[in-house]
Amino acid sequence: MKAAKPDFLAFNYYNTITVQAPDGAARPEAAADQQTGTTEPGFFEGIDNPYLSKTRFGWEVDPVGFRTTLRAVYERYRLPLLITENGLGDYDSIDENGEIADDYRIAYLGDHIAQMQLAAEDGVEIIGYCPWSALDLISTHQGIRKRYGFIYVNRTDEDVLDLRRIPKKSFYWYRDIIRSGGIGQ
Repeated sequence: MKAAKPDFLAFNYYNTITVQAPDGAARPEAAADQQTGTTEPGFFEGIDNPYLSKTRFGWEVDPVGFRTTLRAVYERYRLPLLITENGLGDYDSIDENGEIADDYRIAYLGDHIAQMQLAAEDGVEIIGYCPWSALDLISTHQGIRKRYGFIYVNRTDEDVLDLRRIPKKSFYWYRDIIRSGGIGQ
């Protein structure tokens, strides 16, 4: 394995996390998931970055951090990059017209795609981008109420319902991004 040479690097990117040295102050325990549970007692503790917005699930939104990460990983390894997951989980719901208007997802993905394009202009070789995800799925920490997909799956955490698939506004937006080759977002 030590002599092997990979063809590319693949990774997921959702957000950055800001930490500080522990100050010893007692803080209430927050409900944590893989992106918000950022304290290691005696080493560091997570803090809010006042310059970033947050999702309704408490994840900081940092598209510039995406570009910075792409550049840093590429500069270190000089291998093409494949982004295997990038997306936003939120409380999506069907409106009175039977549609799902997830403009927050479009904004998140659009901002991240724009930063990825800038990283490519900076010289980062990017061979693929996979938004997370096509369909709503069960989140490991928040169940189906935290929806990631371009396509709504009609169910709740408590009831399977009819499992009907409904394309969200972001579905049509991303379809157009694909058709245009990423131009004109």
